[in-house]
Amino acid sequence: MQNVSGCKPDIQYPCRWQYRLIGEDRAAIMAAIHASVDVTTCVIAEGNVSSGGRYLSINLEITVGDEAERLRLYQCFAGHPAIRVVL
Repeated sequence: MQNVSGCKPDIQYPCRWQYRLIGEDRAAIMAAIHASVDVTTCVIAEGNVSSGGRYLSINLEITVGDEAERLRLYQCFAGHPAIRVVL
């Protein structure tokens, strides 16, 4: 996300970061989370379910130490076959 001047936002690390993971299978999304992070260090919460019931979201909040870690987690989730969208 860029601010008005076109520069990257100044994020102070370490910080809490939230990912919203969207997919079709709750168990598969949870497996992706368990494979990527230590679940004892994060907060996992149920999100929304689509009106047709096909898609669901799971919210993950975790402390990231730096931008590289934040982006690595994003890429890990985005590349997982069970996760359709990462917000």
